[in-house]
Amino acid sequence: MEHKLDEKKLKIMRESPGFIAALDQSGGSTPKALRLYGIDETQYHNDEEMFDLVHAMRTRIIKSPAFRSEHIVAAILFEMTMNRTIDGRYTADYLWEKKGIIPILKIDRGLDNEKDGVQLMKPIIGLFTTLNQARERNIFGTKMRSVIKKASEEGIVKVVKQQFEFAKQICHAGLVPIIEPEVDIHIPDKKEAEVILKREFRKHLDKWDPNDKIMFKLTLPDVDNFYEELYEYDCVVRVVALSGGYSREVANQKLARNHRVSASFSRALTEGLNVKQSEEEFNTLLEKSVTSIYEASIK
Repeated sequence: MEHKLDEKKLKIMRESPGFIAALDQSGGSTPKALRLYGIDETQYHNDEEMFDLVHAMRTRIIKSPAFRSEHIVAAILFEMTMNRTIDGRYTADYLWEKKGIIPILKIDRGLDNEKDGVQLMKPIIGLFTTLNQARERNIFGTKMRSVIKKASEEGIVKVVKQQFEFAKQICHAGLVPIIEPEVDIHIPDKKEAEVILKREFRKHLDKWDPNDKIMFKLTLPDVDNFYEELYEYDCVVRVVALSGGYSREVANQKLARNHRVSASFSRALTEGLNVKQSEEEFNTLLEKSVTSIYEASIK
């Protein structure tokens, strides 16, 4: 049985000038996110306490008056965040009903070991169950990340094939997948890797059902507007950029040079936020961050 997309959310995702906030740090990246927020490993004793603290951080961000649909189209959530609540509502419902922001779910289970210059995704165990639950929680789309560390044709072919295979299953579940094969910003052959990557995208898109809507989350390219042509395909709803380790300032500069690409930043969004800040300090800094990313996204 195929499920239908939420057409209202699809229209907003296609047409809104805002950006996507990435609040989806998982088990492996949560300690780093907390450290940047001013909470080190001595302040929690187990995973449960760690995830309580990161949910409190995310809740503070989401409830901030700076976090609003005028600038933010959607927010990507970690699975545990989807199953937690904010003021008595599931996080996705709070986002959509109180903020008018579309909820998206990170579904990958992390990365396999590097082989052929890439890291494929680990098997997504329980995908069918996760997608069913995502629909029940009013999630609109999903996100899954692979990493490219070399301009390896063999490796990149495998990355794109795996991403599109999962994307097909997600589309059939009535959700919109975000395909995210991140190109490591530090590799010397980044430009060459991006050429191979786009070529492989086109091979799959040429055969793709235009009714199966998809999005892309991509490393800011060496050649400006390199991915703009992906919009030639009716199935492509939106192309967004990850910050990839660039500072917010550098990421915004690069983003502003890429037309029709909006942000989907994580670390660059929360840069400078700290648990010890007053609400006024916290909200003022987040407002500045959100506004700068929005302005870079609409150029």
